[in-house]
Amino acid sequence: MLLLLLLQVLASCLWLGHSEVVTSFESSCPQFFFRETPPNEALEPENPAWICQRYKNQYYFATLYDRDRRIPVYSAYLYQPGPGKRPRTWLVEPQLMGPTYPKTMEREWTLLNYFNVSLEQLSKSQAMLQDYKNLTGLNRGHLNPSSHHPDSSSRTATFTLTNIVPQDEKLNGGAWNNYEQQTMTRRTQGCNTTYVIVGAVPGNNYIAKGRVNKPSHIWSSACCEVDTNHRKAWAVIAENDKNKVQLLTLGELEDVLTQIYGRDQVSLFHSSCPRE
Repeated sequence: MLLLLLLQVLASCLWLGHSEVVTSFESSCPQFFFRETPPNEALEPENPAWICQRYKNQYYFATLYDRDRRIPVYSAYLYQPGPGKRPRTWLVEPQLMGPTYPKTMEREWTLLNYFNVSLEQLSKSQAMLQDYKNLTGLNRGHLNPSSHHPDSSSRTATFTLTNIVPQDEKLNGGAWNNYEQQTMTRRTQGCNTTYVIVGAVPGNNYIAKGRVNKPSHIWSSACCEVDTNHRKAWAVIAENDKNKVQLLTLGELEDVLTQIYGRDQVSLFHSSCPRE
């Protein structure tokens, strides 16, 4: 038992300096944003957590998380699709409970059994698997989908519940899936690097006895570098109770989000991404 404890302490020490819940994306995992520029503060919730999504000692994407509503505001990643199996293991973010916990995503079972974490501690800090049980007409919707990644580790990393929202079942398996699989493939032809940000607008309804917010809208935006002088961008938005996706320019999506949130003008990408 003492040896196990010492190993845990040693493991914690080895992680130092590679924190997953961070103070800013710019200083910790800027590589997932075009020109290392995250969205501006117009989308930030009252109680945010900036997560550099870490799995097996590597960052795979970035998520701005709403601690109060227990859903992501957005996830940002590089589009690098590849063949492979869909993962089955769901993970959670230990650092949402505090900086002394492991700095890499873990299974609920591991935290409860090896890190002396209580179910109450974990459930206070974030959504859990239990929150997504017995849903009607909704399922676990990825913001950053596993199919947009090239290997087993990068796909598994997307299976953290901090990257998941309650999504309309028909939308998730229908029009949204078509956008992820077909439209993205078409739109990214000729692109060298494609930066993607996918987000969810908080709604007025909740699941799991008021614990987890059901978004009113889900949106996606992309900025791709064709070469050093040419870029293209596009976006979509969907109401989270209809099986329909609306294709927009990047500028149109930013304006729609600005209207919905009713705060400052939303800017999702560096200004050199085309808005038209």
